[in-house]
Amino acid sequence: MSGTISLAIVVAGHRYPKIELDEADDSVSDHSVPQILVVCYFLTVTTAKATSGQSDRRYLPAYSVAEGAHYLGLPTATLRAWALGQRQGDKPPFKAILRLPDPKTPILSFVNLVEAHVLGALRRQHNVPLQTIRKALQCLRRHFPSSHPLADHLFATDGVSVFVEKLGQLVEVTDAGQVAMMMMLEAHLERVSRDAAGVPIKLYPFTRWRGDANEPKAVEIDPRVSFGRPVLVGTGIPTAVIAERYKAGETIAELVEDYHRTSEEIEEALRCELKRTSAAA
Repeated sequence: MSGTISLAIVVAGHRYPKIELDEADDSVSDHSVPQILVVCYFLTVTTAKATSGQSDRRYLPAYSVAEGAHYLGLPTATLRAWALGQRQGDKPPFKAILRLPDPKTPILSFVNLVEAHVLGALRRQHNVPLQTIRKALQCLRRHFPSSHPLADHLFATDGVSVFVEKLGQLVEVTDAGQVAMMMMLEAHLERVSRDAAGVPIKLYPFTRWRGDANEPKAVEIDPRVSFGRPVLVGTGIPTAVIAERYKAGETIAELVEDYHRTSEEIEEALRCELKRTSAAA
């Protein structure tokens, strides 16, 4: 089946230009994607192109704070503070750590998602204060000028030691503590695939215990596939669709047969969406 679909979107009284979606586009998954995701995706892409002129979808707004937090297993309030800043009573507000595509719109890009994934290694496992992370990032930017230093390939190759050393100075972390931080950061960075230029192209989110280097990479987030939503690796099958069918009463065995995947893959999809300790429990 081929042809085009016209979408006319009105948000907050503003009518956006019609969008032509080619049904034959190879980037559209063969599996159903909720219409609201299609509308949100094309709305954010259209807005970003109009305001920034960028066309690389990795840098375009695509994920709400709540959605990103869900995919990364982070508290929504934590990711909101990283993306938008935080106020604490009469104290000066904390400035945001992440640089969003549009500072006035709380929508993260794929690259922002990768940055938050890396930050999770420090904030959740080592409880490093937000202000300390910001100071260490300022030091990192001086060594590796970049708008997104935590997602930059130079950080993955040479920047981790600089970043951890600065953190150690700021919070008086022991040598053993710095080694633990480096190991955790490296475990997170190993779950990011990059193109020839070093820019992230895929993220394999943790679905079990965060930081386990041996955890399988069964789920991927690729901005070129299924509108950047989690899918089973190499299939384009959205994990959200699998989870909805499971919640509707279908068994893992039935899903295995229908999708021709292993039970382990189906369970990882359910862990990604439902955040259960054991999908089979």
